[in-house]
Amino acid sequence: MSGVNTAGWRPSMNSAEGGVSVPETQSGDHALMLEEPLIFELGCEGQTGVDFDAPAKAVSPALAKFRRKAAPAVPGLSEPEAVRHYTRLSRQNYGIDLGPFPLGSCTMKHNPRLNEKMARLPGFADVHPLQPQKTVEGALEVIEQLADWLITLTGMASVAMSPKAGAHGELCGLLCIRAALDARGETRDVVLVPESAHGTNPATAAFAGFKVETIPATPEGRVDLAALKAKLGPDVAGVMITNPNTCGLFEPEMKAIADAVHAAGGYVYCDGANFNAIVGRVRPGDLGVDAMHINLHKTFSTPHGGGGPGAGPVVLSEALAPYAPLPFVARGEDGHVHLVEEENRGEGHARAFGRMVAFHGQMGMFTRALAYILSHGADGLKQVAEDAVLNANYVLRSLEDVLQAPFGKSGPCMHEALFSDAGLPEGFTTLDIAKGLIDEGFHPMTVYFPLVVKGAMLIEPTETESKPGLDRFIASMRNLAQRAREEDASLHSAPHFAPRRRLDETRAARKPVLVWKADARA
Repeated sequence: MSGVNTAGWRPSMNSAEGGVSVPETQSGDHALMLEEPLIFELGCEGQTGVDFDAPAKAVSPALAKFRRKAAPAVPGLSEPEAVRHYTRLSRQNYGIDLGPFPLGSCTMKHNPRLNEKMARLPGFADVHPLQPQKTVEGALEVIEQLADWLITLTGMASVAMSPKAGAHGELCGLLCIRAALDARGETRDVVLVPESAHGTNPATAAFAGFKVETIPATPEGRVDLAALKAKLGPDVAGVMITNPNTCGLFEPEMKAIADAVHAAGGYVYCDGANFNAIVGRVRPGDLGVDAMHINLHKTFSTPHGGGGPGAGPVVLSEALAPYAPLPFVARGEDGHVHLVEEENRGEGHARAFGRMVAFHGQMGMFTRALAYILSHGADGLKQVAEDAVLNANYVLRSLEDVLQAPFGKSGPCMHEALFSDAGLPEGFTTLDIAKGLIDEGFHPMTVYFPLVVKGAMLIEPTETESKPGLDRFIASMRNLAQRAREEDASLHSAPHFAPRRRLDETRAARKPVLVWKADARA
């Protein structure tokens, strides 16, 4: 790690008074923040923490061509060295157990340990998709109970449980819409997507073979209903709308939007990634929604991030329910829950568009989500939404005097507060605030999204953050805004106290180095 340059640095709350000067160390280590080489650089040839017995039999001549000509280039470490390496790396990471993840539109909240205990019970943790159905009846019961809760909470007719995550759920909903249009003998190839929708919406629509047309936002950050109505016609398959939207605002004209789309012969897809803000308070089915995915790993507190795992069940209206994909769970006449496959789907599901996945469930996600729902109950889930909205509005009103809030006058926000760098002095940007947050001990907020706001800073505190925790975050944000107003040049080189200084992010994106090569060390 390079030496820490603290020029211009002024500590904020919980820091020692006055400036500090951190000397260089020969090792690059700073107390418990240790400089960690790559594991390849630590390892020594011929060293290992595992002993392997010599093979009892000679290698078959038929396999001789596969024999290695040289030893594999794997690092050689003793067991303590390997354990310490990964432990030291873990200390350089940031997790929800260290502090808040204020990522907007991502709902990164605490995962109750009760959920983890349930997911690790025998019969859930060790279930295998190829087991006979009679050996996994308990798991199927969990899926059926969770499905029933999702239908109840959304006011929809049915749910497809097989999609693996948000965008996968979007694809499922659009394929249901296409199947319904095919059944009507209609060819509609346009999907309308508001500017305030999640970025995956237009990408998924294009992937499903639709043309995407954008609907502008009003100055208040909501869908322009008149502009949407002007684009409705016989070629429109439907609209993909995020509600609450990515500006952190509820769409009050959602029912009018749905009525207009239905009158034009289209369907309404709602992106349910922000369901955490309205769960228990608003049923999307009552607003005219035909399909909506639900990110279990957001609203219902299953592990989130790192590329998975995830689950994105899709709730469907009566109009789209017959086209839901296989397989699905259903309670039979014998009172038991069965997994319905192609050969036994029955007349009621004869129009299913096909399969989304080879196997049905993400049992870890389903078990955690059901545990979360049952431990809260309907009233508790309502409080989840109310507390999430309360926390976001507390952040919004606590910072709007030091950071520009582009929609602050549009009324209360929902689950997230949106700010802009437009009010900062010239030369100071959202990136400076985000990098400065790392020095303050926080993970940065979502930056430069949504695109409808210049230099966007999108903050979602979630309901699991306490007021003292939010006060600490707010104080850090106010300190950074004050430093920017005073044109503190040290913000341009933040972070100063992280394991690494500010990276050249453009070069990292365009010329990433993803593979370690021994001859590249020079």
